[in-house]
Amino acid sequence: MDEKEKMLNGLMYDANYDKALIEERKHCKILCAKYNNSSYSDTAYRQNILKEILGKTGENFIIEPAFWCDYGYNITLGENFYSNHNLVILDPAPVIFGDNVFIGPNCGFYTAGHPIDAKERNKGLEYAKPIKVGNDVWFGGNVTVLPGVTIGNNVVIGAGSVVAKDIPDNSVAIGTPCRVVKDI
Repeated sequence: MDEKEKMLNGLMYDANYDKALIEERKHCKILCAKYNNSSYSDTAYRQNILKEILGKTGENFIIEPAFWCDYGYNITLGENFYSNHNLVILDPAPVIFGDNVFIGPNCGFYTAGHPIDAKERNKGLEYAKPIKVGNDVWFGGNVTVLPGVTIGNNVVIGAGSVVAKDIPDNSVAIGTPCRVVKDI
């Protein structure tokens, strides 16, 4: 099994020194830079670049620049997706957004994690766990979502939160660590 297969199967893999994964990330970063440096008025051109980067999208989506991701092909956007400026998605595992998801500025969705053991970590090893976001979800600014988290439908995540555990449907959740404070 090569490193990409390990990555896609949720196993520990070599992210830092595997040439094929490095080339895939390089290709994606070039496309992200092309998008981020494109003319804001050239909407069709910008959407085409995003469709080249992303794995799957709905018809209606907006990502304000700057936008960065690792691979792109593991990202799925539902209908009526909107992200404000400075979205970062580290996507060695799938990141799936449902319909009607709104993301404030400076948010990050990180599927990658690293071993606690320094010797393992220093070998360039990491693992990836998917992130899933349901329908009708709003993220305030400066939210961080960590590997393996599922966020239900009809959820509001308050600004500045660090989401390390699953959030159930029909919830308002805030804090570091993020926790449910109100049912909707």
